[in-house]
Amino acid sequence: MRVAMGVEYDGSSFHGWQMQDNVETVQGKLEQAIAVVADHPVRVHCAGRTDAGVHGLGQVIHFDTSARRTMRSWILGTNVNLPMQINVTWAQQVPESFHARFSACSRHYRYLILNRMTRSALWRDRAVWIHRPLDMERMRQASRHLLGTHDFTSYRALGCQAKSPVRTIAALGIEREKDRISIDVEADGFLHHMVRNIAGVLIAVGEGDRPVDWSREVLRLRDRTLGGVTAPPQGLYLVSVGYPQEFELPANPCP
Repeated sequence: MRVAMGVEYDGSSFHGWQMQDNVETVQGKLEQAIAVVADHPVRVHCAGRTDAGVHGLGQVIHFDTSARRTMRSWILGTNVNLPMQINVTWAQQVPESFHARFSACSRHYRYLILNRMTRSALWRDRAVWIHRPLDMERMRQASRHLLGTHDFTSYRALGCQAKSPVRTIAALGIEREKDRISIDVEADGFLHHMVRNIAGVLIAVGEGDRPVDWSREVLRLRDRTLGGVTAPPQGLYLVSVGYPQEFELPANPCP
């Protein structure tokens, strides 16, 4: 049968999601843990591969197994074999037509910024520290240029392997609570480094180093080398993944 799972993880301890030789990855740890419960090797597929240092609040995976276990057993058995930085939050049997990546119709990422004069001992791996004051209204105005369907060539990594640079951003919100700023982006899909590059542009606008309309100009140029600095990974979270209702997957919470 095919089983889907919801997974949360602290990415600061791993060399990203994808399996690599001689380093610890989220995928590697999950495959090892699930294999213990299944009593056979498994290959895990995820909704979105995250880079080193990036965190997951609502990552979704699936795997195929010949083992028969209750969903409770999959959850508890997997978690007891995982390091404390990774946790399975739910499990559900799904049809063979389900694919964690290709069945997804939306993804929601959050970028966290600690905006204050001094750094933080507790948030050092959870948010990017920006000591210069950020102008929220300028950032919000710049973000509006990115809503809708666009060619995001300037906002993706030079090595991005996606066939098309066109994506549709359905929502882009920027909120502040005391000294923490959150940039929430929901789209039908994301290119490699797309959210971190968006955050880099908005930070530059918020600091006053670039004009508000620079976010639109970067879009128009379609040239990553002119797109500004890629924001650090530790502020990025995969919050949730949306799927068609036919799969009846649990709603991913948005902390």
